[in-house]
Amino acid sequence: MVARRMGNVPESGTVKIANVVSKLKQEGVKDMISFSMGEPDFPTPDNITEACVTSLRDHFTYYTPSAGIPELRKAISDSLRSRNGIPCKDQNVLVTPTKQAIFMTMLALVDDGDEVAIPDPEWGTFDACARLAGGKINYVKLSQDDGFTLTPERLMESITKKTKVVVINTPSNPCGAVMSKSDIKGVADIAIDHDLNVISDEIYEKLVFDGEHTSISSLDGMFERTITLGGFSKTYAMTGWRLGWAVAPAHIFKELNKLQTQSITCATSFVQKAGVEAIDGPQTAVEAMKKEFKARRDLIYDLMQEIPSLNCPRPKGAFYLFPSYDKKISSEDLAAMLLEKAHVAVTPGSAFGPSGEGHIRISYATSRNDIIEGMGRIKKSLSSL
Repeated sequence: MVARRMGNVPESGTVKIANVVSKLKQEGVKDMISFSMGEPDFPTPDNITEACVTSLRDHFTYYTPSAGIPELRKAISDSLRSRNGIPCKDQNVLVTPTKQAIFMTMLALVDDGDEVAIPDPEWGTFDACARLAGGKINYVKLSQDDGFTLTPERLMESITKKTKVVVINTPSNPCGAVMSKSDIKGVADIAIDHDLNVISDEIYEKLVFDGEHTSISSLDGMFERTITLGGFSKTYAMTGWRLGWAVAPAHIFKELNKLQTQSITCATSFVQKAGVEAIDGPQTAVEAMKKEFKARRDLIYDLMQEIPSLNCPRPKGAFYLFPSYDKKISSEDLAAMLLEKAHVAVTPGSAFGPSGEGHIRISYATSRNDIIEGMGRIKKSLSSL
């Protein structure tokens, strides 16, 4: 018998769809268009790859300090201080895969019965990790009419005396929402007033097209109660490298590092050298990718306006649309229909919390040609329902 806790953890909706797409391609389906994974279609910049190759040739293939190599921790802390105003030092940085950071942070902060306030719709990993830690989920229901933005008012409606942790994700997955500085400040005030810890997922921070990014831990009184998560996957097209970070105050960092030593020991050694180059090296490729993602955002949003069945606000960041649809069919069935009949992969909204039903997530981290063709197929399929 498996542990009872596993009954509370669903399979990742995005990974499930991606596995199906991979299987279909292996079976010979050649015209598949995938809007399912949040994975840039760009190659990792050459200077980053070369840094990794050099580290391998130098036989940098052994264990590193559990928290990461000193030069990478310094590069991350220097960057977050200068760019985001986070008052961190090298010793506050834990180098680890970003999903691993979420898992360890929930284990470190959440006891059985503690409540975790999570935006809804939301990326399912927060929910799953909170449940594995024994937590109870308080969904903060977001509104499409408000651009799916987490506001202080909506947060206050959801917290109770048992709430211990608040999760924020800006820019957000799956909605592409970017929280304003005033909303971030409002959430910070609530966290201080109610003695809450904040997990701030900022993996898409460099992909803001409208507005600007604000790190909540840069605000007065917030560093000591915030765990800031980030990484290389989206910004540097390094999804397969599995490299990221958690930045935490000393008393929480100690517990995260303890969990790291008892789980993965350390992040992959030679990949960490590539991380240093990513941060300290040229950023030309990053700016080019951001420019292209913005152009794709504008293209796919305009194409969506031609599909009467779909509706959502223009995303301000990341690389997702999260439209509602007007067909009387579950999001899982709709995704299955599009996959079978149109050979277009989208992620059902039900994978992103209770409020996700009635939506689909469309990732535009793919070529403009695929966007045009894929949206055309979606339009044709929905018109036939």
